Amino acid sequence: MGRSRRTIPEELLLLALDPTTGTTAQPQSLDLGLAGAQLVELALAGRIAPDGDRIAVVSPRPTGDPTLDCALELLRRRGAPVRAVHWIGGPRLGLRQTYLSHLERCGMVHAVAGQMCGVLPTTRYQATDTDISREIKARLDSAIRTGVPPDPRTAALAALAHAVGLGKHLYPGNEGRSSRSRLRDLIRHDPMGGLVAHAVMDVQNGAAAQPRRPAPAGRQAAPGARPAAEPARGVPVQPHHGSMVRVVAH
Repeated sequence: MGRSRRTIPEELLLLALDPTTGTTAQPQSLDLGLAGAQLVELALAGRIAPDGDRIAVVSPRPTGDPTLDCALELLRRRGAPVRAVHWIGGPRLGLRQTYLSHLERCGMVHAVAGQMCGVLPTTRYQATDTDISREIKARLDSAIRTGVPPDPRTAALAALAHAVGLGKHLYPGNEGRSSRSRLRDLIRHDPMGGLVAHAVMDVQNGAAAQPRRPAPAGRQAAPGARPAAEPARGVPVQPHHGSMVRVVAH
């Protein structure tokens, strides 16, 4: 996989970055979204594929992206397809910082040192070229405005942006309500993006930790309804702390 274009995790993070403050919108759900975005990127690279509500490795060949290859190797070690909701709900400590550091090395953001409460050293990240973020958002704007089915990458990005709650950040206020609605509707244009986006939302709603309840005898699930989530086995759902992209130096 070449590095001539940005990956979906990178684009999702750039969308979330506030160009003025250097903080990210929806930081807690963004951590989940980045884990989901890795799955979409691996699927587009032909390394994994959806298997119902699970993710199966179809090719363990490295992509050339160290962060994606780490995720691919972890999936391979599972041996059997893993439920998307369990994968996304698992611990992803440091994933956001990993991508911020990567964007800094690529020259797309720069670190700004500061202090929290005048004592604790912190680091904020600001885009070095806001044209990149504008170009990414313009793709979403075009899909929303024209109604033309977007390409798979844009569709998946839109699905993840909606899933992590970036709609109000990208299209704020009452005037952005229709755009937020259309952003949500774009979720249907990419099967993998849709699967991952629903998994992100299920984790936020606590579905990954809820036991499956057997349906009453003689009663069937409503058509189109998704099955309840099974309890995670060995994959704890970790809370994602923090409200800003501010890394305290140790």
